[in-house]
Amino acid sequence: MPRLKVILLSLATLCAPVALAQTANPAVPGTINYVEGSASINGGPLNQQSVGYAQLQPGQVLQTVNGRAELLLTPGVFLRVGENSAVRMISPNLLNTQIALDHGRADIEVDEIHPHNDIQVSEEGANTRLLKDGLYAFDADKGTVRVFKGEAELLQQTGSGQKGLKVKGDHQVGLTGNEAIQSVSFDRGQAEDPLYNWSSLRSQYLAEANLNLASEYAGYGVMAPGWYWDAGFWGYTWLPGDGLLWSPFGWGFYSPRYIFYGGPVFYGNRAYGARGYAQFRGEGFSGGGVHATGGGSHGR
Repeated sequence: MPRLKVILLSLATLCAPVALAQTANPAVPGTINYVEGSASINGGPLNQQSVGYAQLQPGQVLQTVNGRAELLLTPGVFLRVGENSAVRMISPNLLNTQIALDHGRADIEVDEIHPHNDIQVSEEGANTRLLKDGLYAFDADKGTVRVFKGEAELLQQTGSGQKGLKVKGDHQVGLTGNEAIQSVSFDRGQAEDPLYNWSSLRSQYLAEANLNLASEYAGYGVMAPGWYWDAGFWGYTWLPGDGLLWSPFGWGFYSPRYIFYGGPVFYGNRAYGARGYAQFRGEGFSGGGVHATGGGSHGR
């Protein structure tokens, strides 16, 4: 009997992550992860039931009216489309992910990017490649590309080929007009508009879902980084393969391994161990907002 219990327990341990992950289609670049208000793909309306199932295919257009939508790109990268905007999928390939902003606004939160990722946004005939973790804002109506945090490369076609212009944090470029394109600073306070605030709130919710899943998966062994479905959250969140990473808004994304080995959980400007954090929240170790005042990478 003890041997049978061990076998059954081992099978349950192996199957639990699979069971949790099989409540939606496998996430790929272009998967709809949240819908608010009026949004559609090629005229077909989207709603919250589309989350985890609807995918923006090459050539298709995601359009919002009085609404917003969130799409998954590569693991750890979220595309958020503002009101009265249209985004077209060019390439959903994991190694070559490219979208076009036809009109309106879009923000991209990059929590983790790898050297082999090639994520590009086309706007006003120019392509912008995202190079580092950070937050990027695109406005096709005003013809601007803003880097709140991180680094991007604006790819320009010249007579001799392609030329790259680096755009660092707190800088922007204008794509319209007759003047030469150059990187200039901008006022972050004035740039933090409703789409920025909505992106920040979405990042907080995703971090809460991350902590829920990281706690549930802790102890299941080595897990690949990627998108993981949270049925309670009704959407995908992102789990790093190891350590603790920060969103550009300062929210923590925890790996199950980090939780399993007792890494501190940050709330405000304080750090808690797993047991201490649970006592602080007055609950078992699952859920709760996780916000960090710092940035960088921890426990990797």
